[in-house]
Amino acid sequence: MARRVAVIGAGVSGLSSIKCCLDEGLEPICFERSNYVSPQESSEDGMNRIYRSLVTNTCKEMSCYSDFPFQEDYPNFMNQEKFWNYLQEFAEHFDLLKYIRFRTTVCSITKRPDFSETGQWDVVTETEGKQERAVFDAVMVCTGHYLNPRLPLESFPGIHKFKGQILHSQEYRGPEGFQGKRVLVIGLGNTAGDVAVELSRTAAQVLLSTRTGAWVLCRSSDGGYPFNMVITRRCINFIAQVLPSCVLNRIQERQLNKRFNHENYGLSITKGKKSKFVVNDELPTCILCGTITMKTSVKEFTETSALFEDGTVGENIDIVIFATGYTFSFPFFEEPFKSLCTKKIFLYKRVFPSNLERATLAVIGFIGLKGSILAATELQARWATRVFKGLCQIPPSQKLMAEATKKEQLIKRPHVSKYCQRPSSNKSRIQTLPATPPATPDQATVISHQDTCWHPLLWSPCFQSDLDTAAGLSNSTLLFCSKPSDCFPFHSQKLPCSSASLQSNQLALCPHCLLSSHFTHTAPVTPASSPVHKHANHSPSEPLHLLFLLPGMFSPPDIYRLSLSNITS
Repeated sequence: MARRVAVIGAGVSGLSSIKCCLDEGLEPICFERSNYVSPQESSEDGMNRIYRSLVTNTCKEMSCYSDFPFQEDYPNFMNQEKFWNYLQEFAEHFDLLKYIRFRTTVCSITKRPDFSETGQWDVVTETEGKQERAVFDAVMVCTGHYLNPRLPLESFPGIHKFKGQILHSQEYRGPEGFQGKRVLVIGLGNTAGDVAVELSRTAAQVLLSTRTGAWVLCRSSDGGYPFNMVITRRCINFIAQVLPSCVLNRIQERQLNKRFNHENYGLSITKGKKSKFVVNDELPTCILCGTITMKTSVKEFTETSALFEDGTVGENIDIVIFATGYTFSFPFFEEPFKSLCTKKIFLYKRVFPSNLERATLAVIGFIGLKGSILAATELQARWATRVFKGLCQIPPSQKLMAEATKKEQLIKRPHVSKYCQRPSSNKSRIQTLPATPPATPDQATVISHQDTCWHPLLWSPCFQSDLDTAAGLSNSTLLFCSKPSDCFPFHSQKLPCSSASLQSNQLALCPHCLLSSHFTHTAPVTPASSPVHKHANHSPSEPLHLLFLLPGMFSPPDIYRLSLSNITS
């Protein structure tokens, strides 16, 4: 009998968790309190929390599930409608909707009396006023961390005197109703920048207040390439690991100030504060044109104005918008699990709570990354489901608690948020997940191998793939596309395909032939006219593995796992 897994939430993390459960032969049941997978369609029940002008901050090649890329006609950076359509298409393509119970609220999740032996959970849900209790062998929490707005009014003296309107950015939908108003936006994240820029076109004045400053990135980077295909190269990740932070910060400051001097725009990082990045194409221009005025942190509010730390005053303010982020909330748990994702509970690899006797509770997607979260959530889900099935093991809780104690001093530092979602690079975070098979090859082995070209591995777009997730990938084969200009618009180099040193269970394919069909959702993946190079000793009964590399300009670390079930011997 298949082990039953409760998946809480049917968003980005929930969908990948359902699919990974099915891949491992588990029985998932997903509970989603809204009506649809796509939140913009559920505004009638008050679930719409997204402003209409939202555009993704990472390009589509870096923001998709490994085995379901975006349609070819989608733009590099999508609005919310296209992104939610993609999620709906993903759910329909893999037939995931039948495992989701919509309009169902999870009331409580508690350990069963025999949890130490079975690891099972009691889950109480409510649908249309009717409660139901069920027993599950494992639970995957995929509720996301953009549900409960953080509104720190107590940190702003005099805010109770203010007679204007106070909003959180979660309540913002568009510029309607802000015409001719004087607006103060508090915070400087991606949302704060988007809201301030949009309001600058209709409001009488927009003030943008920040305590720490931020580095502003443009979606279009050097040569017109998407910025996240530039900053997530493996070479940059390697440099960040070996250089002292003081040297790295100096290099980073010099590079980011090439476009414009952040200090002159009131955006420079406050000394002693952790670097923060904001993706916004128009913010510097709005500051330059005077439609947005940068301000320091608010010292005090009066009835109609705000006094800032630098001594300036914002007069006659009509509306204050707090873009101050969100807090994690798990109302269905009892203590201590209500404190998941805080300093109180250590999450092993940001997934498994350290204080459980049985590893049957996984937290998926509660991680901060400098890039798209989809690749990380998918690998987290793949690893978690393999742990549930017994194919992977994690250290015992005693060892995890000891590791948590060692890290306690680090997270007690004042600059670390109490919510353990500190941003980290996609590359380094993905490599820490002990998913099987390995997500990336051993780079030292690749560089030393005479049949491979190590330069593209460090500097080029690298889409790494495994054909069989259930088996290990011990001897990876690197192949180079001979027609890069046809299969990827960024490519300019031409490197020959190589099938040397193939193992008996490896299949060598020209990546151009593979991607040209896969990225347009056609089947079979490898057309009959495509050149397929097989090892003479390959046995059809053995699992096939493929790791391929596309030469180009940059080296993003996203992982693409393709399903090539249509390949025959």
